[in-house]
Amino acid sequence: MAVAADQNRRLHQLDVKTAFLNGELEEELYMQQQPGFNLDEQPLVCRMHRSIYGLNQAPRCWYLKLVEQLSSLGYEP
Repeated sequence: MAVAADQNRRLHQLDVKTAFLNGELEEELYMQQQPGFNLDEQPLVCRMHRSIYGLNQAPRCWYLKLVEQLSSLGYEP
């Protein structure tokens, strides 16, 4: 932050606290609802469209989305 202030540059903040919740899954993934959540006393299964904490795919999904966004802004590795 000191370098940005010294060189009169703008800073942007990125909230990565909920980053894993923004990743989109490429494969079909199903999850059984938690006990006490279903209303009909029947076990319900939900298809996941986005990643959640605890999934093995969550970090990779978020990374792919981040790379896509950075590339669209003109950044390259």
